[in-house]
Amino acid sequence: MEDRMGWARFVGFKMLRLLSLLAGVGVVSFILMQFSPVDPVEAYIGGDMIRVSAEQRSLIEERWGLNDSPVERLFSWGQALVQGDLGTSMIYRQPVADIIQERFMNSVALMAVAWVLSGLIGFGLGVAAAMRRDSRLDRLICWYCYTLASTPVFWIALLLLMVFGVWLGWLPIGLGVPAGMAADQVTWGDRAMHMILPALTLSLTGVAAIALHTRQKLVDVLDSDYILFARARGERGVQLFRRHGFRHVVLPALTLQFASFSELFGGAVLAEQVFSYPGLGQATVQAGLRGDVPLLLGLVLCSAIFVFTGNMLADILYHIIDPRMKEEAVG
Repeated sequence: MEDRMGWARFVGFKMLRLLSLLAGVGVVSFILMQFSPVDPVEAYIGGDMIRVSAEQRSLIEERWGLNDSPVERLFSWGQALVQGDLGTSMIYRQPVADIIQERFMNSVALMAVAWVLSGLIGFGLGVAAAMRRDSRLDRLICWYCYTLASTPVFWIALLLLMVFGVWLGWLPIGLGVPAGMAADQVTWGDRAMHMILPALTLSLTGVAAIALHTRQKLVDVLDSDYILFARARGERGVQLFRRHGFRHVVLPALTLQFASFSELFGGAVLAEQVFSYPGLGQATVQAGLRGDVPLLLGLVLCSAIFVFTGNMLADILYHIIDPRMKEEAVG
């Protein structure tokens, strides 16, 4: 009973934090958009702006509520949000909820593949570097990770695009599906081929943090006294890591991996823009550049929930696996 009450308090506290986070993020994002130099009416009309009269411009502003004060627009948006209405996008002329739903699965599939690959590859590289500490392999892995950590995502995306898409011609250079193909003719294989380069970009950039963190944790474990005793008993290599090292480094690696949702989403924004991949990241860039406040606010809230979910999963994982955290939750 006490355990259930502890988990109820834990979940309730997390939900309160989520609500306060969404409120704060929404208000701050709305205020920042008011200082944007982008004219939403010009972005809405596009190249026909010179043909639009002052009366027509006034009607457009009235249609989208742009002639209201910022406080009134913020209040109207918040009131509609409470009722489950995210508004209508000025760019796509569609409900924001429909746009997010349409692009959500593309981004989730892309980030899920990149998240799994970066975690597995990063953990493997970190273990290999720690088990061969101060060797050439260790120095090579550390150099590789430090280089990736200091390299912008969009530069890696452009490099992969140029090598595998342009020079070698092995992979598509962009989009989520083949251009000019009807939707009912697109296969899962076509979608997977167009996902390879964006997923590879995110995987390469996400490897560094996991690898370096795992290496340092495992080095600390290998320097401990009980590992010295295990070595004295003849344990070496894979047997030593499997019996004594794995359980000490896998939980921190998983926690860091779940906590990296924010970096993953930020990298996806740039990668999707480079490859013209139809996901939430590309929609976020378009909404910001063209002053589409309803769409940008909806995407910001969606990204905040995504990042918060990753951090919450990391906390829940700790509470489940670590008995000390479980006792703290109950208490």
